[in-house]
Amino acid sequence: MANERRCFLSKKRVYEVAKEFNMTSKNLIKKLAKINIEVKNHMSTLSDEDYSKFIEFINPDKEEKVVEKKVSKETKNKSKKKKERAKNKKIDVVEEQKNRKPRNYEKRQRGTKSKYKKKKSDDTNVVVEHVEIEENTPLSELAKLFNISPNELIMKFMEMGEMISINSAVSYENAALVAMEYGIETTRKKELSEVEEEKFDFEDDEKDLKNRAPVVTVMGHVDHGKTSLLDTIRNTNVTNREAGGITQHIGASEIYFENKKIVFLDTPGHEAFTTLRARGAQITDIAILVVAADDGVKPQTIEAIHHAKDAGVPMIVAINKMDKPGVNPEKVKQELSEQGVLVEEWGGDVISINCSAKTGEGVDQVLEMILLVSEMLELKANPNRAGVGTVIEANIDKRMGITATVLLEKGRMKIGDSIFAGASYGRIRTMTNDKGKRIKKAGPSSAFEITGLSEVPNAGDKIYVTENDQEARENAEKNAAKIRKDRIQSTQKVTTLDNIFDGINEGDIKELNVILRADVHGSIEAIVQSLNKLSNDEVKVNIVKSQVGAITESDILLATASKAIIFGFNVRPSNNIVTVSEREQVEIRTYRIIYELISDVKDALSGLLEPEKREEVEGSIEVRDTFKVPGIGTIAGGYVQNGKVSRKSKVRLIRDGIVIYEGEVSSLKRFKDDAKEVLTGFECGIGLSNYNDIKVGDIIETFIIKEVKRDLK
Repeated sequence: MANERRCFLSKKRVYEVAKEFNMTSKNLIKKLAKINIEVKNHMSTLSDEDYSKFIEFINPDKEEKVVEKKVSKETKNKSKKKKERAKNKKIDVVEEQKNRKPRNYEKRQRGTKSKYKKKKSDDTNVVVEHVEIEENTPLSELAKLFNISPNELIMKFMEMGEMISINSAVSYENAALVAMEYGIETTRKKELSEVEEEKFDFEDDEKDLKNRAPVVTVMGHVDHGKTSLLDTIRNTNVTNREAGGITQHIGASEIYFENKKIVFLDTPGHEAFTTLRARGAQITDIAILVVAADDGVKPQTIEAIHHAKDAGVPMIVAINKMDKPGVNPEKVKQELSEQGVLVEEWGGDVISINCSAKTGEGVDQVLEMILLVSEMLELKANPNRAGVGTVIEANIDKRMGITATVLLEKGRMKIGDSIFAGASYGRIRTMTNDKGKRIKKAGPSSAFEITGLSEVPNAGDKIYVTENDQEARENAEKNAAKIRKDRIQSTQKVTTLDNIFDGINEGDIKELNVILRADVHGSIEAIVQSLNKLSNDEVKVNIVKSQVGAITESDILLATASKAIIFGFNVRPSNNIVTVSEREQVEIRTYRIIYELISDVKDALSGLLEPEKREEVEGSIEVRDTFKVPGIGTIAGGYVQNGKVSRKSKVRLIRDGIVIYEGEVSSLKRFKDDAKEVLTGFECGIGLSNYNDIKVGDIIETFIIKEVKRDLK
């Protein structure tokens, strides 16, 4: 036992060895691990064998220590030399101060300003040979690019017939014309969206491409059965949930037919949603044009045809409501042919199917034709790359926060991916498909809802998956800066010589200030577009603010300051907000159907219009005698032939069919008494204001000016 204790005492602990070699216990444990000596902590012991093994391992360190000692001696010698030099310098400075001449305190003569002016470098006159210019560039930046003074550029633009200030935005075309005057070559600088497209939305190798599902957009006129047809396909009932039975925004859904996936987009048919239909056509592979057999081709049907043609997508015509009695599909085909859409039966290349969303007749044929057309198109995408998609719709959900409906076009997207869309960025927190089920990842031609973005993106924005959060944030900030710059430039109106005096009478234009809140961005887009159409030369709608989300207290404060009306579309104010609005006397109007909102604004604008003034003849008086009254003038004794004459009436004096006076009644009497009005068949005495040349036989015609309310056309 004693021998064991002696042996234990001969061993050294880790912290003791570390102290001996002037290092930390942690560092020592790491070094011991390198030579395969395992110790648990600083209290572990080292045997003599392990200790000697460690000393052999650190032998080179000892040599280094010796070297360090030598180096330290050398540094000491150097420091001594430095001190000696410093002493010598001090001595030199003292000697210089002794030899220095006494300072002259007399005032020196000041030179002219020209002596102190900085000489301009010769580079200012050198004009550059080639520059890259953005679509809209402020004149101050353009002057820097051309290396020409802003005043000289302003003079050039004046010669071209345009009045531009130093802060005005100059279009690329105008900038290129001026550049030609100075012999400068110009090229258009790539837009930020083009740079993003090159970086993220690049072309894939053909070997990486695989077949993908078709994206089908359903378009047509309002109430022609687009959503009902999709209900039949999806076995759901969306129409009953939509306000007024009309689709208010784009809905995305997926179905499987014959074990093949098809993605459907349902676009609104109401006239206000032009932008949404255009967006639906741009992100689609096949367009289904729904036309009601009992209603035929209507304005939004024609518009949908134009959108499909502009997007260059194949079209399938679904003639709906065939279950109704007395319908004539041939008439629909004839109307379509007038719009340049020839169905196959009429010798064209457009597929036409008679169907009924109510009974389900012809629905399978529609799906078969979709798969047939998609096979002919050979739709392919790379599923193993960073995802690229389009934001179909975005809104703020009370429970989930900011949500965005995404149609993924290429690549893959999964939970945790760093993404950006326009000025918003973030990391995907949740993914939900059209049936409300949570999913973890998605491939090409998939429609789903995501959360995790920093702010509500604009509908139609491209959404990209990036390598990390920093890259997503940087791209989003660049987009935000560009949006901010564009907004500032849009407020700076470029004045030409032709319209320089247009703003003088702007005070005559009456404005209706509006603050708009809606549930989704697509609805805001549509409402803003419709309201702007209502403006004319006399009245205009000024949209102070338009934003997705509930009505807030800041909206009410803004409405108070700008004297605006708050319109809420599919949003409701809380009790607290209602109380604040009543206190601030701000009107809040909420709607669920878009055309009701537009109709109310139209009525409000009609009230701002100047009423139309119409003349209404009241009666006529024949002058039978005249009387001259001192201090008053000539009074006409007359007989009311028809109608009546009143003190408030306006009058015109007619002699031989010619109007020789127009003015007001100064006095009206029946015998000696003043009268308010005199009716047909009675005699009266009437005086005309500031006019005395009245003769027997003259006719005095009485009339009033009525103001008639005008309607906004």
